Amino acid sequence: MMKMDEPVNVFGDPLLACGTDPMTGFFRDGHCNTCAEDQGSHTVCVEVTEDFLEFSRSKGNDLTTPRDEFGFPGLAPGDRWCLCAARWLEAHEEGTAPRVYLQRTHIRALEVVPLTVLRRYAADLN
Repeated sequence: MMKMDEPVNVFGDPLLACGTDPMTGFFRDGHCNTCAEDQGSHTVCVEVTEDFLEFSRSKGNDLTTPRDEFGFPGLAPGDRWCLCAARWLEAHEEGTAPRVYLQRTHIRALEVVPLTVLRRYAADLN
């Protein structure tokens, strides 16, 4: 039986790591974990694309430029990253949402994005 404090994915299973190169997550532990201090709910594990990176830049969040003061190396297409759920939903509405790793996406993402929508972008389901 899983402890209640263990993070779970959108299926209620143990949350798998999203990415470690670059190190992602609100806690920079490779997982899309969240907490009350995570105002953006960095819970959706994606593989970023050029289209998404350009979309994010157009919204004022340049994810390609390194920010050493935040330990942020900058992202390139193909990197796995924990995105803010609301930003992912916005990208979906604009037609630029990247594919999602559901087993690596925190269950709290469902507070913002319906599972039926996330499933359409699933990179890890047959």
